[in-house]
Amino acid sequence: MSTSKNTDALEPKRLPRHVAVIMDGNGRWAKKHGVTRLRGHEAGAKAVRAVIEACRAIGGIETLTLYAFSSENWRRSKTEVSGLFRLLSKYIRLELDNLNAEDIRVVFIGQTKGLPKRVIADLEESRELTKNNRSMQVNFAVNYGARAEIADACRAVAEEVKAGRLQTTNIDEESVARHLYDPSSRDLDLVIRTAGEMRLSNFMLWQASYAEIVVTRTLWPDFRKRHLYSALREYQARTRKFGGRRGR
Repeated sequence: MSTSKNTDALEPKRLPRHVAVIMDGNGRWAKKHGVTRLRGHEAGAKAVRAVIEACRAIGGIETLTLYAFSSENWRRSKTEVSGLFRLLSKYIRLELDNLNAEDIRVVFIGQTKGLPKRVIADLEESRELTKNNRSMQVNFAVNYGARAEIADACRAVAEEVKAGRLQTTNIDEESVARHLYDPSSRDLDLVIRTAGEMRLSNFMLWQASYAEIVVTRTLWPDFRKRHLYSALREYQARTRKFGGRRGR
C-alpha cells in the first residue's frame, strides 16, 4: 500500500499505541439514505474493514478496539438484534482469513452469556486461528459494558481473597486490572467517537482514564482512512499530562 500525504503528516513516534472506536451512527445513516437499520449496519461493516486496513498500514498502532455490540443494545428490537448477530457472524467468516494473513490477532471482549451459539463458535474460531499473530491486535467488544467488566474483575479479586491467594491489604489497581477482559492490552491512548455524540456510553471506563477523546460528526458507515488520519493528527496536536505530569 502506498504512503499518502495524510500518512506523511503523522509523526510515527507519537502514534497512539491503543486506539478505540465507538462506532455510532448506523441508524442515522440508514434513515438519511432511506434504507433499513440493518442496511445501515451492513454499511458500517465496510467501515470496519477500512479502519482495520488503515491501522495495519500505518504501523505503530498495536491495538484497535471496536465497540461492536454493547450490553445495552439488547434493548433494541429482536429483529435488529438478530440481524446484528447474523451480520457479525457473516463478517467474521468473510474476513477471518484476510485478518489472519495480515498477521492480526483477533480478541473478543465482553460476556458470552446470552450470545447465540453460532456467534460464540465464530468468536472462538477466530481467536484460536489468530492467537499467535503479532503485527496488530483487533479487539471486538461484543455484549460489552464497562461497569459489568469492572464488576466481573472485582468478583474475580474476591475469589482470590476467598481462596487465600490474595490479602485484602494487597488489593490495588493492578489486582483489578489483571482481571479485566483483556489484561494484555495497554490502557487506551485515543478514543474516537463518530456521529457527534459527546459521551463514552459505558465503554472501557477503566482503560480510558487518561485517553484522549476525539469526536467527529461523521456517521460510522461514512468513516474512512481520511477520517482516521484526521483523528490521529488531532491526537498528536495535544499534550498529554496524565493528571499533572507531561506525557508524550
